[in-house]
Amino acid sequence: MKIIIVGAGFTGTQLARRLINGKNDVVLIDNDSDVVRHASNTLDCNVILAEGNNLSTLEDAGIEDADAIVCVTDNDEINMITCSLVNAVYPDITKIARVRNYAYYVKGDAGKTNPLYGIDYMIHPDVEAAEAIVNAAKHGAVTDVIPFGSDYELIRVNVEKGSRLEGELLMNIRKITDRPIIIAYVESNGETMLPGGDTKINADDCLGVLLLKQDTEAFLKLCGSKLKRIRKVALIGASRVGLIVAEKLIKRRANLLKRIVNKQERNAQEFVIIDSDEEKAKIAAEKFPDINVFCADATEESFVEEEGIGNFDLVISTTPNYEMNIVMTAYIESLGVENSIALVYNSAFGDIARKIGIEVAVPVRDTVIDSIMSHLKGKAVTGVHTINEGSLELIELTITEESSVKGKTLREIAESGKFLILMIQKADGDDYEIPVGSTTLEAGDEVVIMTTSQDNNHVLEKFGSKQ
Repeated sequence: MKIIIVGAGFTGTQLARRLINGKNDVVLIDNDSDVVRHASNTLDCNVILAEGNNLSTLEDAGIEDADAIVCVTDNDEINMITCSLVNAVYPDITKIARVRNYAYYVKGDAGKTNPLYGIDYMIHPDVEAAEAIVNAAKHGAVTDVIPFGSDYELIRVNVEKGSRLEGELLMNIRKITDRPIIIAYVESNGETMLPGGDTKINADDCLGVLLLKQDTEAFLKLCGSKLKRIRKVALIGASRVGLIVAEKLIKRRANLLKRIVNKQERNAQEFVIIDSDEEKAKIAAEKFPDINVFCADATEESFVEEEGIGNFDLVISTTPNYEMNIVMTAYIESLGVENSIALVYNSAFGDIARKIGIEVAVPVRDTVIDSIMSHLKGKAVTGVHTINEGSLELIELTITEESSVKGKTLREIAESGKFLILMIQKADGDDYEIPVGSTTLEAGDEVVIMTTSQDNNHVLEKFGSKQ
């Protein structure tokens, strides 16, 4: 697959690196000589110093042979104009634009004959990050969560010392619990792996576990943790991400309150927004008139004590200052708040945040790259999620008529150490289910696959996703 990337900043270079590792043909374009020099020295691809919104430049880069163009410069208008320019001459190429201005944002639909502005997919960093935060908040912020359908989810959970799972082999888990689960990956001693039956679970390991939502609490107990009821939430940062998170959580809270009859329990529900910027606090107060909004410094000890923030169940930090999110969240956790979510820059900062006790760290840069990658892996691919800085990939795809696995059972196509099929939704089914060795794959079936980064192209080809 050939992809042209316009913009060699962090997102552009990280995206290029992921695509290059997947054996794709990548051309990177930027108009900053220093940025181009750095990219040329670190990436094994063609890097061009030029204006990316110039048709001649794009044609010199081979746009006529490209499968997709991804525009991720710091200028929304350039990203949009470049896609529109390409669409006018090469309408069959997939066009993806990162758009930070929420006023421009339109959810992409490549199925349209004439997509808006000629852009097949708009990627908004704030929207992608907010969705990840809301998913974690819904589950008590004890774990990272990826939902599948209405019943299943993939959670990331720590194995505590002295827990029931410590020292067990994966093959023995069926003897410990009869609930349908799959251990999708294991993080141990800094290494992330696809596990086998003889994989031993140690204290402080992190497990990626696929299970029914209703079984989450029971499995957390096996790991020495527990699912807590979140009643009082403090959201720090009325940024765009914060406002989207607040809107979704407040709506969910309102629906919950409608179902609660007990008046005392209704009054126990509380949601507050905190921002030190007067204008942002004012906008939040106008948008959410029934919510307490404070214009204050969340690290100011007198404010925290006066408002009792240390007694809240969950703190979420979504300011544009990612390092400060880590500091503020860690500080408020030190006052007694047990659950926390911090918006961070990338997965490296996410690891730092988790090591100092923050339960969930959402890396805004990585969520954007994941979203772009999901649109670049072929029409059959509907979603991509990276695990541990891209060492593993979770891929959602549809089995095609051309797929070599069509008509075969999972037992027949198994390749130990290369991929695991976690979920399947039959073409004539309504929801996902955990498959077994005798499950037969058919065209139209939707599957969720965990694979290593070096084997993802092999897996995509095997399952019939043409990039």
